[in-house]
Amino acid sequence: MASGVSRSARASAKPTDRLLDVGAGAGTITVDLAGIVAEVTATEIGSEGLELTRSTVAARGVTNIELRVADIHALPFDDATFDVTHAHQVLQHVADPVQALREMARVTRPGGIVAVRDSDYGGFTWWPRIARLNTWLDLYRSIAFANGGEPDAGRRLLSWAHAAGLRDVVATSSTWCYADPVSRAWWGGMWADRMVDSAIAQQITTSGRATQEDLRSLRDAWREWASDEDGWFSVPHGEIICRVR
Repeated sequence: MASGVSRSARASAKPTDRLLDVGAGAGTITVDLAGIVAEVTATEIGSEGLELTRSTVAARGVTNIELRVADIHALPFDDATFDVTHAHQVLQHVADPVQALREMARVTRPGGIVAVRDSDYGGFTWWPRIARLNTWLDLYRSIAFANGGEPDAGRRLLSWAHAAGLRDVVATSSTWCYADPVSRAWWGGMWADRMVDSAIAQQITTSGRATQEDLRSLRDAWREWASDEDGWFSVPHGEIICRVR
């Protein structure tokens, strides 16, 4: 599927760098980063999330990764500890993305970089225009906002970086496109499963935004999209590379 490490972030990292990967999640990007730099410290907000990262690291046999539980709003590292600080699909979920960027910059040495990429749900577009997928998007965005997040984070990254006091910032965008049978099956299957078996599904039904029957209908809509040979889905991202002064 689409690579998690942006080309700009990959080009900015050097083999001798010490890198912080904030919000490592499944750890697939973390292990890719570990193949580029000398040392990686990967964080997650809780021990359960970190165990997911740990399992991927162990399965891949990577030995230059340290795992830590950490809150992005108050990172437990000294100033200027890392050469590169990286966050992928993280700021859209946090309560205070500006403070998160301040912390990322604080732990990055002068001359080092802060590299961030987040998707922008408001820019998602697809074909065929299955109406139930509009309902899916509305539901996801409502849950994201209810959780204090910003699903349209991609377009906000530059403004957040400036608000955090970062001035040497290059802002770009990139796009993932799912239009072949393999990628459609992965993307559509992932969302089909999440509609009936995930924390998001539970929150949707608990909040009264939709019933389980509604969610099964959305699952079926994703399966319908994934099986259509004309199926096409575009996911835009915002990216920033910030040089710390």
